[in-house]
Amino acid sequence: MSMTVELPALGESVVEGTVTRWLVREGERVHRDQPLVEVTTDKVDAEIPAPEDGVVEKILVAEGETVPVGGALLTLAVGAEAAAIPATPTPSEAMKSPGGRATAQQSTTSQPPRATPVARRLADAEGVDLEAAEASGPGGRVTKADVARAAAARPPASETPRPAPRRVAAPADPARRPAYLEYQIQPGDKVIPMTPLRRIVAEHMVLSKRVSPHVGTVAEIDLGNVVRLRDQHKRAFREQHGFNLTFLPFVVHAAVRALREHPRLNASVLEDAIVEKRAIHIGVAVETEKGLVVPVVRDADRLSLVGLAAAIEDLGNRARARQLSPDDLSGGTFTVSNPGRHGNLYGFAIINQPQVGILRMGEVVKRPVVREVDGEDAIVIRPIMHLALSYDHRAVDGAPANAFLHEVRELLEGAEFEL
Repeated sequence: MSMTVELPALGESVVEGTVTRWLVREGERVHRDQPLVEVTTDKVDAEIPAPEDGVVEKILVAEGETVPVGGALLTLAVGAEAAAIPATPTPSEAMKSPGGRATAQQSTTSQPPRATPVARRLADAEGVDLEAAEASGPGGRVTKADVARAAAARPPASETPRPAPRRVAAPADPARRPAYLEYQIQPGDKVIPMTPLRRIVAEHMVLSKRVSPHVGTVAEIDLGNVVRLRDQHKRAFREQHGFNLTFLPFVVHAAVRALREHPRLNASVLEDAIVEKRAIHIGVAVETEKGLVVPVVRDADRLSLVGLAAAIEDLGNRARARQLSPDDLSGGTFTVSNPGRHGNLYGFAIINQPQVGILRMGEVVKRPVVREVDGEDAIVIRPIMHLALSYDHRAVDGAPANAFLHEVRELLEGAEFEL
C-alpha cells in the first residue's frame, strides 16, 4: 500500500510552506513520527513527521520549492508493501566502511549531513561546515551544541575575498523596470541572501499593503497613573509571579476593553462582507533570533490584567526558546506590537492579515506637558507614550478608528486596573 504525505495546516492564514531540508532519501526505511522534512512558513518552522512506519518511495518536492497546504510532499510505502522492500542503509550507515570511516567514493555521493534547524541556522551564521561537526544528536543529527564546539575548535578564518560586483535588481518585470531601480554592488558591500522565512515574510508584507488600504492615527498617552500603579506593585508582583510587570499588559488590557465597544476593529474582510468576530484573540509581536513572530493570547477579554501579563510572559519565553506550536500562532483577531525600550516616538506597523487593525507602542519618555494645577496652567514632567493605530480603510472609517484609540487612551490615563 502506498500513501501520500501532504503539507498539513501549520496555522490559520498559513497557505503554503517552503521545503528547506529533506531529512530522508528515497528508499530509506522510516518509523512513525520520524521527521521527514523541514518546512518554513511565515509563522513557524516545522518538521513534518512520518504518519506510519514505511519506506520512502518518491520525494515529490525539491528543496527550496514552495508547496501549498495539502500539497503532496512524498509517497510512502506502508504495510505489506513496505515489508517486502529490502532494507536500505541510512545515509549515515552508507557513508561508513566496515572500519567505521567513510570511503572516498562514498564521501562523494553522500547526502548532506543531518542537522536540526537550529544547528543549521547557527552553522550559517558562524560559517561552520556541518560536515566538520561531530554529530551527537539522535539518529546521527548535528545539534546546536555540536556546531558551537566546531566553531570554537576551528582556527581563525582568513579574510574572504570580496565578491565581484554584480547587478541586483528590484523584483519586477525586467522589460519594464527603470534603470534607477537597479543597484551596482560595490567592493566592500555585504550581500546577505534572503532566507526562505525572510522571503515569505516579505511577500506577505507586500500582500498586506496591496490588499489593505492602510490608514494611521496616533494618540499621545499620559502614563503617569499607570506608572504610579506599577511602581506600587512591581516588587510584590515579581515576588508572587516570578517575572516583571511591564507596560505591555496594560496596553493589551486597554485595547481588549476598547475592542468590546468597537467591534469593527476586531474584524476581517471576507469578499464583499465585513465579519465582526465574537472572540477576542490578541496577537502580541515578539522579536526572536529568527525574526518577528506573533503568538496569540486567546480569549483575552476573559483574562484579568495579571492573567494577560502571565500569558504574554509565557508566550514570549516560548517564542524565544522556539517552543511555539502552530496553534500558538493562529487565530489572532487584533495585534499589539511592542518594539521595546528603543521603540522611538511612534511608528505605523503593517496589518497582520486577515485582521483589520494593529496597535504599535512607542517608547515611554518623560516630557514637559501643560496641565492644570490648582486652577492654573503649569508645565509638568509626565511619562508620555505614543500609540499608533494602523487600520484597514476597507472595513474601518476614521471615526470608529479614532473612537477606539481615544477609548484606549482614556482607559490608560484613568489606570483603573486591578492588581
